[in-house]
Amino acid sequence: MMEAVRSNLLLRAVALAVASAGALFWLYTFYGIAQVPIGDGSGMQWIAVMPLGLIFVVFILPALVCSWKGHFLWAALILGCAGLIAFAFLWNELLEEFYH
Repeated sequence: MMEAVRSNLLLRAVALAVASAGALFWLYTFYGIAQVPIGDGSGMQWIAVMPLGLIFVVFILPALVCSWKGHFLWAALILGCAGLIAFAFLWNELLEEFYH
């Protein structure tokens, strides 16, 4: 019984760490987008906030809530990892677009 509790606690900590990393990265993206060179001055680079916010709402936020409450820990870990992967692919694409 004690081993299951330890395993559950470790899984919860890992899921919470992954979800927290995703949330912190999402917050960083606002700073990163603000540092993009002006370009044509239209501010269209801020459109990138929408898909980044969608990844946060669909993957990271549910993982954060579930891991915080201790429910569906495996699902929270999978969602958090999927969110981090989606952030990586999208951010890479955005950096290529911003600094081509």
